[in-house]
Amino acid sequence: MTFDTLGLSEKVLGAVTDAGFSEPTKIQAEAIPPALERKDVLGLAQTGSGKTAAFTLPMLNILEKGRARARMPRTLILEPTRELAAQVHEAFELLGKNHKLNIALLMGGVSFEEQNRKIDRGADVVIATPGRLLDHVERGKLMLTHIEIFVVDEADRMLDMGFIPDIERVAKLLPITRQTLFFSATMPPEIQRLTNQFLHNPIEIKAQALSSTAESITQRAVYAPSDETSKRDTLRDLMRGHADDIKNGIIFANRKTTVALLEKSLQKHGFSCGALHGDMDQRSRLKTLDAFRNNEITYLIASDVAARGLDIPDVSHVYNYDVPTHSEDYVHRIGRTGRAGRPGNAFTLVKWEEFRAIKDIEDLIKKPIEWDGEAPTDEEIAESIAAKGKRRRGSRSAGPKPRAAAKKSKPEKVEKKAVEKKVEVAEKQEQSSVEAKPDKRQSDDKPQRERGGRGRGRGGKGRDNDHDDTPSSFTEENMPAFLARPVI
Repeated sequence: MTFDTLGLSEKVLGAVTDAGFSEPTKIQAEAIPPALERKDVLGLAQTGSGKTAAFTLPMLNILEKGRARARMPRTLILEPTRELAAQVHEAFELLGKNHKLNIALLMGGVSFEEQNRKIDRGADVVIATPGRLLDHVERGKLMLTHIEIFVVDEADRMLDMGFIPDIERVAKLLPITRQTLFFSATMPPEIQRLTNQFLHNPIEIKAQALSSTAESITQRAVYAPSDETSKRDTLRDLMRGHADDIKNGIIFANRKTTVALLEKSLQKHGFSCGALHGDMDQRSRLKTLDAFRNNEITYLIASDVAARGLDIPDVSHVYNYDVPTHSEDYVHRIGRTGRAGRPGNAFTLVKWEEFRAIKDIEDLIKKPIEWDGEAPTDEEIAESIAAKGKRRRGSRSAGPKPRAAAKKSKPEKVEKKAVEKKVEVAEKQEQSSVEAKPDKRQSDDKPQRERGGRGRGRGGKGRDNDHDDTPSSFTEENMPAFLARPVI
């Protein structure tokens, strides 16, 4: 099959030929025809299968007719990261070179003024990250009431980054008659709910088995010590062992702090490398990516911000310094190599306590991962899994507190001691004031006047005096005169 059979226009086909594409991938061959018919499409395919062109080409074909108005774009593409948004922008510039389209790229790290100028001229295509898009909408600079095509790319990555509420907000601002193209590599239940909500009778395309990895990728697991210093030694030895056949490689770590530490360590040992993580500003990110694409650096050390969608065509090796927290991330990480049928190599460093995570990954991709070197025995794997289960159960009642919890408990303890101290001081002050204050009832200067009440007054003794001169009954001596008068 060729692109000529998909129904694309001459302008689009000319750009495709100039770009060097001869045959469409499976996702492109199955998604482009229904997209040209203005049907909703749900495309499910692994990374590196050509999803970007699967929605870019039909959009270019449709946009040949009509023009956009100021602040009223015709099409909208949502991407989870700045790198992905910039990459799709490059794809539009490459494949849309025969179209005079105004393309607005809305993402963080770039001034609003420059983006506003693009929107004010009338943007045929808006490529945006959810946060920056909503910023423009809330400022009244952008209206989404004329969107004809709505694309959600890397939907499962959107879910991982917490963008689902933003996508729902955006969808409510769009016209009901829009066409929606939804692309994802995996299909968790939350994404299925979104597709049921946003898409109308979609054409569902499964280019390959969900959460599968390319057959052209050689996958290996490598045992690594739990000590971080020794683990970095293992990584360097592994990289040196591939020095003869490596062109470039991406090293993935779970934490930004680990990325920074690996960069410093590898540079110290003479490796050509650069870092890419979420705390970097946009200019530094793009500079590092360009250096990696242009082979100015050999290794890119990245957190999962770079795991999905980065189109670097010829990455020869991927190293997972950390086993991914989520099994799905493994698919996206190693998908950076072996793209478009090219051979690739993926190595994952596995600590003893991470054997269970590797088993979960194998269950997801439905294939075993061979071990590089001596493989652990089934008994060792079972022991690791059992030990991890015990730690999980014990963490609820026993065991040391997490670092965050310990920090939180310290001020509570200090506060409790401060309260007890205040109470103690207050009690001492109260006691001293009671001792210093004279008892009015026992004072010789001001004898207390008796008051009536139970046990007092007529026929009763005062409670506070040892003796009382009040008569207990009337006699002739103390009888009042009015009682002695005769009764008339």
